[in-house]
Amino acid sequence: MTFESMTRWRPATGATAITLDGRSTTLLDRARVYACGITPYDMTHLGHASTFVWVDTLRRVLRVLGVEPILCRNVTDVDEVIDDAARRAGVRYDHYAAFQEFRFEEDMAALRVRMPDYEPRAHRYIDAVIRLAGALAESGAAYVRDGGVYFRGRHVVARSRLNEETALDLARRYGGRPDEKAKDDPFDVAVWQPAEPGHPAWDSPWGPGRPGWHAECVAMSVSTFGPCVDIHAGGADLRFPHHAYHAAMAEAYAGVSPYARAWFHVGTVLADGAKMASSRGNHVLVQDLLRSYPAPVVRLAIIDRSWAGSWEYAPGVLDVAAARLEDLHQAAGRRGGHTDDSDIERMRRLLGADLDVPAALDVAIERGGTAARVLTAALGLS
Repeated sequence: MTFESMTRWRPATGATAITLDGRSTTLLDRARVYACGITPYDMTHLGHASTFVWVDTLRRVLRVLGVEPILCRNVTDVDEVIDDAARRAGVRYDHYAAFQEFRFEEDMAALRVRMPDYEPRAHRYIDAVIRLAGALAESGAAYVRDGGVYFRGRHVVARSRLNEETALDLARRYGGRPDEKAKDDPFDVAVWQPAEPGHPAWDSPWGPGRPGWHAECVAMSVSTFGPCVDIHAGGADLRFPHHAYHAAMAEAYAGVSPYARAWFHVGTVLADGAKMASSRGNHVLVQDLLRSYPAPVVRLAIIDRSWAGSWEYAPGVLDVAAARLEDLHQAAGRRGGHTDDSDIERMRRLLGADLDVPAALDVAIERGGTAARVLTAALGLS
């Protein structure tokens, strides 16, 4: 069985199922996947890359399972952190965002991450956010005050199963402004934020302002896929508040629940015991890694583990991945390997069961020959 036949395989009857985080989701011939993309204010580090390499792996696995993924990966190019970074650099916010996005795309191409089918940018969806804000206000899910439109969010905390103290801390950390005086409740969030000095603004029925972060993603996902998606992907650190409010807003707007049939929350990359982040100074740039290691080694260091678990980066991680990749390539070069269709089917089942890449690699290395060649191509490790 060749890689081409593997990717074109279809079940004889019924639908295909993929398990994510222990939950099975059935799919027919297509899967609508929305991935929270970058906020382009800095260079790409390994923590960013981990999410997008895993999303690319998810796409590849879906094809192996006989399902065509339709990926929408947004760009949040309207955000306060971009405004601040552009101000420090002495350039316009939109020019700065475009340049950082270009650098990100270079890094993704180097890591063999395929381009998404749709790549909406927030600055092109201002009118959509205005319409969303108006619809939410009209339905009572949001209210208008002092030039802003605020989504009622108390129920979002309840369904996220977080205690109030933790939720408030996360809201502050991710720009939720729980202490803003215009709000009825600290967990309400801006769908439309009133204009402020030093930030871009657009006209709206409520006065000049800009879109709220969660509302931007709702507008882009609903405009692309309609009221719901099959899989929503993104970093685990975005689970609350961003993904929780995104889902709640989309459901309140469209009246369709659940917004996402499955969630793909990729685990956080740590360095020195803390989340890898530019602000902490503990980040490792993708460009620096690629100067020392081939792209397939970096990819394998990311995906030869559980996608949902956090993990600690250390330089030795890449050396381990390099040795593992060498084992895979040597197995692929073995003549007269023992591969038969049952080996391919076994790897397919492992990949469909929570993307168990390590177990599939073990099979490929043990069996060698076609099995190793098929998996190498399927995971972008050639």
